[in-house]
Amino acid sequence: MSTPLAPSDLAALAGLVGPGHVLTDPADRWAYGYDNSRLHAVPDAVALPENAAEVAAIVRFCNARHIPLVPRGRGTGTTGATVPVGGGLVLSLEHMNRILAVDAANRIARVEPGVTNQALQEAAAAAGFFWPPDPTSAAVCTVGGNLACNAAGPRAVKYGTARENTLGLRAVTGSGEEIRTGVMTTKGVVGYDFTRLLIGSEGTLAVITEATLKLTPLPAARRVMQATYRDVRAAALAVSAIMAGPVTPCALELMDRAAIDMIRGYSDLGLGPDVGALLMIEVDGSAAAVDNDARALAAAAAVEGLVALAGADTAESAERLWRTRKALSPALRNVAPKKINEDVVVPVSRIPDLIEGLGRLAAEHAVQVVNFGHAGNGNIHVNLLVNPDDAAEMARAERCLDAAFDLVLRLGGTLSGEHGIGLVKRDFVAREIDPITLRLMRDVKRQFDPNGILNPGKSLPA
Repeated sequence: MSTPLAPSDLAALAGLVGPGHVLTDPADRWAYGYDNSRLHAVPDAVALPENAAEVAAIVRFCNARHIPLVPRGRGTGTTGATVPVGGGLVLSLEHMNRILAVDAANRIARVEPGVTNQALQEAAAAAGFFWPPDPTSAAVCTVGGNLACNAAGPRAVKYGTARENTLGLRAVTGSGEEIRTGVMTTKGVVGYDFTRLLIGSEGTLAVITEATLKLTPLPAARRVMQATYRDVRAAALAVSAIMAGPVTPCALELMDRAAIDMIRGYSDLGLGPDVGALLMIEVDGSAAAVDNDARALAAAAAVEGLVALAGADTAESAERLWRTRKALSPALRNVAPKKINEDVVVPVSRIPDLIEGLGRLAAEHAVQVVNFGHAGNGNIHVNLLVNPDDAAEMARAERCLDAAFDLVLRLGGTLSGEHGIGLVKRDFVAREIDPITLRLMRDVKRQFDPNGILNPGKSLPA
């Protein structure tokens, strides 16, 4: 049972972080009750610590009083993971936004969790590097949030997710103990891998206060191609051919016919009516090798059903090719601003089965479904374009989504690739994870957070 925040609690919190860093006004608290899902719950208060010591003090305080504590970045997640459904305290890490070091010699950066992805990329680029995770919300999302849901983005097909690009963490457990995980080197096998455990745990095990990130040198050259196909099965065959080859693209994005049709009214695509699917293919590397690599990818993409393949040699022409993909999100927001957005993953070879199965489910349940995503990983964003004010449509959509998750699991997939679980997918987790493994996960949760105060009700089913 949680205990509501009393006036004495608020006074004590103000003593820990300063009176200006505890928000209690209803208007201030309201803004911290949402994320990029449709869910909303108002916290009792919001604390804005400035450093790890203040975080630890707040966690110890909440643990002693059994006050729910929800860590938060900038609220760009889509699963309700930062929505304080049990009230309590939101711990906003937005003031912990320092880039502590960019170490070119060791190819690492040390940052606090409130640093935005874009700020990190700019600091790394000044030294000739980048951090591979690149979600579309990079301008506003934080590194702490990226780590909380193991964010990825298009570059993950070549460079991996946040887990593969983080060497170590500093964090505060649910009992208020400060810990250090991982290493500052690219090799290290001492002890259990708590770094990878905390990444993706959505703030249910510990509050990350610092991260040591692995940087990658900026590529010297880049080439972009747009391949169009008669149907999504042909595009999926091209994806399989590309990923079976020796050259790994740095981005391989898929759009199905519904996605292409969706944006025809919002962007001059220059695509004929015979186009039923589209791939955006990007390759990077040394200036000496990139043209040969692009030719190899173009050859792999030339499967039966290819309509056209266009390349770009300049930044301007590359931007024109990416315009189609970039026009999709605004088009979807215009058509269905409160759409249901899922990010399932299947083996690359099963993408056509997934897309075709989703098409059947859309027709069966009379719900419009648009699919696009990171094809090189099999990570498809499934968008159900619904009106939440229409109860009948929402009921159909829920049944469609339920069946879609079953389809994904039958195809050997997983229910989330990078958006996380939060509240939205929590009750589906038991379909993917067996009871014994879930029991062990709950045991781990109790070890890190004995009183269950950290982001309660998220990630694992009750």
